[in-house]
Amino acid sequence: MKVTKHEHSCLVVEQSGDTLVIDPGSFTMPLTDLRKVVAIVITHEHADHWTPEQLRRILDVNSNARIFGPAGVAAAADFEVIVVAAGDVHEVGEFTLEFFGGTHAEIHRSIPLIDNVGVLVNRELYYAGDSFFVPEGLEVSTLAVPAGAPWLKIGEVIDYVMAVAPRRSFPVHEMVLSVAGKAMSNDRINAATTAGGGKFFPLEPGETLDL
Repeated sequence: MKVTKHEHSCLVVEQSGDTLVIDPGSFTMPLTDLRKVVAIVITHEHADHWTPEQLRRILDVNSNARIFGPAGVAAAADFEVIVVAAGDVHEVGEFTLEFFGGTHAEIHRSIPLIDNVGVLVNRELYYAGDSFFVPEGLEVSTLAVPAGAPWLKIGEVIDYVMAVAPRRSFPVHEMVLSVAGKAMSNDRINAATTAGGGKFFPLEPGETLDL
């Protein structure tokens, strides 16, 4: 299995000829050349994690792809969405998708919380969407770590990485950061990952990691 990081939080995962797309949002360049997409996972309804335009581009050439997301996504999207919640497991092509969490991290007490799910792909790659949900009792081999957002501070990121203790990590949700800010976040994520015996990969958009 391999994962290709695209801008912000969009991930493209490939396994034995099948492709999975996660969070193709507004900060991600148009996805026009993806083939053999069997599933799309949308962690929550915010536009930086999905847009109708991105979904149409994918579905135009992958009409049988299934879309998975929490109830908030199903209510917001004019597409057929398979509603998922914490504890759900789905088999799609070469992928086993296990879902965790359920709520977006708090931005501010004045802003209502929304649905959010994390996803574990093939017991290998874990991405919690916009949350710090730790899948208790599971060993996480590869962790996609949020690097910058209105809902986080770097101390929370460090605690999250240390709690999960992945063998590998790489940054996501970084398009809100400057070049200097991204470098600073990467340094902190690297230190937290290596402290737990793992290795950090500072992936840039278009770069791939073999899992």
